[in-house]
Amino acid sequence: MKKSSDTLVSIITPTYNAAKYVRETIHSVKAQTYQDWEMIIVDDASTDGTVEIVKHEMTSEPRIKLIELKTNGGPAEARNTALGCANGTYLAFLDSDDIWLPEKLEKQLDFMKRNKIAFSYTDYRLMTDDGKLTDVIFSVPNKLEYKSLLKNTMIGTLTVVIDKNMVGEFRMPLYRDCSEDYGLWLHILSSGIVAYGLNEDLAVYRKCEKSLSSNKFKSAKKTWNTYRKVRHINIPTALWYFAHYSINALKKHTKTI
Repeated sequence: MKKSSDTLVSIITPTYNAAKYVRETIHSVKAQTYQDWEMIIVDDASTDGTVEIVKHEMTSEPRIKLIELKTNGGPAEARNTALGCANGTYLAFLDSDDIWLPEKLEKQLDFMKRNKIAFSYTDYRLMTDDGKLTDVIFSVPNKLEYKSLLKNTMIGTLTVVIDKNMVGEFRMPLYRDCSEDYGLWLHILSSGIVAYGLNEDLAVYRKCEKSLSSNKFKSAKKTWNTYRKVRHINIPTALWYFAHYSINALKKHTKTI
């Protein structure tokens, strides 16, 4: 079994045709005030020059590691590949079109260490496709347990940090018609672990405005499939949780209209 560094953060970043954004994502990691990190970028068979940009960034930053997949398997497979190579005790997730604020890791790790937290997440801000920051901030609950997470998908993947020593080894479920990251959070919390929120907006999520409506429907369908396929929840119970999810999702999405 691989020995992990007690202070190292392994940043898990899947990429697919992200040439337009990935440089900004990498620069937000380089700008972190907490510097003990490795960034594991797994490219999911991009065809647009993403790999060339990442390789260029690597020439001046040895902490960036690139893995190139031969065939496209989806973001969960790419993340799982990175998780299998991660050397850090702390695991963080950052997609190739999102960014972190400079103090993100420093503040979040301090929050986790002071309170002996295994799983944390933060508030996050919305930006437009062209990178313009908005005033929309998604404020997260102070804590989420398994049953409360079934009702509320407010954890932004780009904000999550997990202490692997406290949680153990894990992988994302490989269902492309499900919410694979949400499925993983549910799996972790189903063991009794509690996730805690830090109420500071320390990350920025990129959202293409023209796709908001289709994304709402797609998210709802993936949430339902996660209940049924990943967690194997019976239909009546799944409907009960889905009703609560729908109310919370409506509150969330009204902020972006």
